[in-house]
Amino acid sequence: MRYVRFAKGAVTVVAATAACHTLMSAGFAWARDSAAESGDAMFSGSFEFLLTTAASWVLMPLLLWAGMRVMGETGNTVLVAVGGLVWLGLSGYFTDDIDRAGGHIPVLALAVYVLLGTGLAGVGPGRRS
Repeated sequence: MRYVRFAKGAVTVVAATAACHTLMSAGFAWARDSAAESGDAMFSGSFEFLLTTAASWVLMPLLLWAGMRVMGETGNTVLVAVGGLVWLGLSGYFTDDIDRAGGHIPVLALAVYVLLGTGLAGVGPGRRS
């Protein structure tokens, strides 16, 4: 077993999850504020909402890749690809939960995502650069 690689993966996934969850919380608050400022006109806040969602979906695989590279690990294709796709599904499924004021993705769902990402971090050649 490569316990150090799993530990690096856990740190990376936790940091990336926290960053993307914070981004979504702040971005959806921005979208709600924008909609309120325009008097809740049709499609008000849609641009902010879509920008936030897209940024989170693009940022997660990028952070997973960069985090593992900063820690000297290569061969992270499975973590980046599967972790990014699972984040897309998870954040998409819980959009209504995080989109309300003070809302967040359930802690159990985030914990399962972190455990999955940690397991995926162990897949790959694990060569050091």
